[in-house]
Amino acid sequence: VQLQASGGGLVQPGGSLTLSCASSGFSFENYEIGWFRQAPGKEREAVSCISVSGGTTTYQDSVKGRFTISSDREKNVVFLQMNSLEPEDTATYYCAGGFGKWYCGDTTGQLFGIWGQGTQVTVSS
Repeated sequence: VQLQASGGGLVQPGGSLTLSCASSGFSFENYEIGWFRQAPGKEREAVSCISVSGGTTTYQDSVKGRFTISSDREKNVVFLQMNSLEPEDTATYYCAGGFGKWYCGDTTGQLFGIWGQGTQVTVSS
């Protein structure tokens, strides 16, 4: 089983991007899907997470009000809508999945068993 992340790119400060995380043929039912990011020279950090079946969401404080996580349960895709992007948002973004109810509390990502390849987000003028 795999995840496929896409949607990254170069955007000016204040711009928007939408990242997608799609399954490679398995259902997201009862999964929690998280977005993480890692900038050069920095530790990986949790950005946002969603319980696909339950709908509950979590956000890192620095992205609250700017980023929105959502899911399309029929298509098994999780989206991260990113608005008002800042240069500090520049990083490689990864999606990760875990089956069950405890993963969104894991801000390190160590519990997540399924990871997608990264997609680069660069915010620069």
